[in-house]
Amino acid sequence: MPRRLCRPPARFAPRRRPLGPAAAVTALALVLTGCNERFGETKGVTTQAHLEFRLWFGMMLAGIAVAVFVWALIFWAVFRYRRRDDRIPKQFFEHIGLEVTYTVIPLLMVLVIFGFTFVVENKIDDVLKPPQVIVNVTAYQWGWIFQYSKPGPNPHINCTTAPAQDCVTVETAPNAAPSALAQPYTSPIYPQLVLPADETVRVFLRSHDVIHGFYVHAFNFSRYAQPGVVNSFEFNPTTTGVFPGQCTQYCGLYHSEMLFSVRVDTPSQFQAWFSQQEQKLKTQASPQSRVTESEAGQP
Repeated sequence: MPRRLCRPPARFAPRRRPLGPAAAVTALALVLTGCNERFGETKGVTTQAHLEFRLWFGMMLAGIAVAVFVWALIFWAVFRYRRRDDRIPKQFFEHIGLEVTYTVIPLLMVLVIFGFTFVVENKIDDVLKPPQVIVNVTAYQWGWIFQYSKPGPNPHINCTTAPAQDCVTVETAPNAAPSALAQPYTSPIYPQLVLPADETVRVFLRSHDVIHGFYVHAFNFSRYAQPGVVNSFEFNPTTTGVFPGQCTQYCGLYHSEMLFSVRVDTPSQFQAWFSQQEQKLKTQASPQSRVTESEAGQP
């Protein structure tokens, strides 16, 4: 048989894998993580929450635009100046114009963000308009007290020192021992903050003992309740419904059970509820009711 000659294997250039599919999968994953048109945030059900959401949404859009521009520059530099041979590319040690540009532009962006944030925060914290409803919120371990000032020309700002007949009080059930808690936030054992829609509600927030956190997710709002400090703020609810609230500052053993709910009613429904609470207050304060209670306690 003729002897076969061994030929050296042919040298082939290494096969380069296309980067298109991998880049497409990566881009798709990034897009899908932010496919929610709200970017994971809620628009809220108050005028103040709407302002905050628009600020958040604008910052997210600006952040996406910056990210796209930066990544485009990175990929352009990677592909445009990738290694083609063993020659050393031309070296640059400085570029004053470029350095000034990428220093000034971020500073301008930060100033613009600061300006929008300053304006929105001032609108959210504005408490200059006369409110239709005044509520004193007192946090304590481990519950809440909501006290409504009766409407009038000179409503009480501090219901904690006002006569009992001048304020309507809603609070955590007095017999709600911590071991009996851990119920849904709408349970009668937790207090409910009732507010009217399309009206200005001013809240005075206090703490009886330690630092607590007053938080309502649907309002996009959180504020500390601190001992010796009165924090005031306003809400303008725009949507009726029942929304969960909670303490967000660790305040002790049963912090996680310090819940409440917020119910936003129409103005007429709120007035009916408030009148009902006033009637209960008058009944409890009447001499006849006290006599009846004392007689009921006799054998």
